[in-house]
Amino acid sequence: MRQLYRLFPVVLSIGLFGCGNSTTQENANSTTAPVTENKDTFVSSLPDTAPTLKVAMTGDLPPFSFQDDYGNMQGTDVDSIRAIGEEQGFKVEFYKETWQDMFDSVESGKRDLAISGISYKDDRAVRYGLSTPYFFNPATIMYLEGKFDIKGLEDIKGLKTGTLEGSKEEDTLKEMGDSVELVSRSTAFLAYQDLVQGNTDVFLYDMPVLQYIVKGYPEHKVTIVPYEAADAPSAQQVVLMAKENTQLINTVNEGINKLKEKGTFKEIEKRWLGDSKATGKDISDTTNNKQLN
Repeated sequence: MRQLYRLFPVVLSIGLFGCGNSTTQENANSTTAPVTENKDTFVSSLPDTAPTLKVAMTGDLPPFSFQDDYGNMQGTDVDSIRAIGEEQGFKVEFYKETWQDMFDSVESGKRDLAISGISYKDDRAVRYGLSTPYFFNPATIMYLEGKFDIKGLEDIKGLKTGTLEGSKEEDTLKEMGDSVELVSRSTAFLAYQDLVQGNTDVFLYDMPVLQYIVKGYPEHKVTIVPYEAADAPSAQQVVLMAKENTQLINTVNEGINKLKEKGTFKEIEKRWLGDSKATGKDISDTTNNKQLN
């Protein structure tokens, strides 16, 4: 079988495909200057007098935020915050941060907000200002089409199960004990490769990441089954801001709600992830307007 490297040439060397739900993250070099963007990549419709917000993101978490061959930021969260800004009258400039620095820089006021696959957590809601959810990011079971008929976690007992080291899915599998054979890998892409090569039976990880990989390899037919409910807080993606910055929180929330009504997030999702392959799920419709913080 040919090697599965064509879309993600640096994934295996630096351990990408971590996520906001992961308990461990790979560090990248933080920058003190904004990422230089090619003017042809995105042109704002706002006047030059519009305020510009400093946005922290890791820049190494496909499909949420990553850099193309020319260094331009791209991904679902890049498009999302740009759309929110255009709706609400602010421009954005991106700063590449390590995972922890992304949080610290917002808390200190060095950056205005962070957006990079950040999921809701109760402890984050206490410490930071979290937006209304804008994206559904559930834990998911993937398996080769037709091999099993899996509806949830109970159905993977006795199977050889792959996941990412340090992820919330790994925590779940460890809690299941000897009922599953756990195979943890350093990147989600390696775990995906295990699945399609028959080294594991199922692969558990976050649905947008899996959809992004699958979109690049349509020759491998798979079934994706989310096992977190649509209203589960941990399955919601949020924008992170300083706790006391209520004006910005309200502005971002207003923009999110407007764009949901317009279907903008659905369009962004389809652009990067293709049509939903999740069993019984239209993942855009499952992100509700509930304020979690």
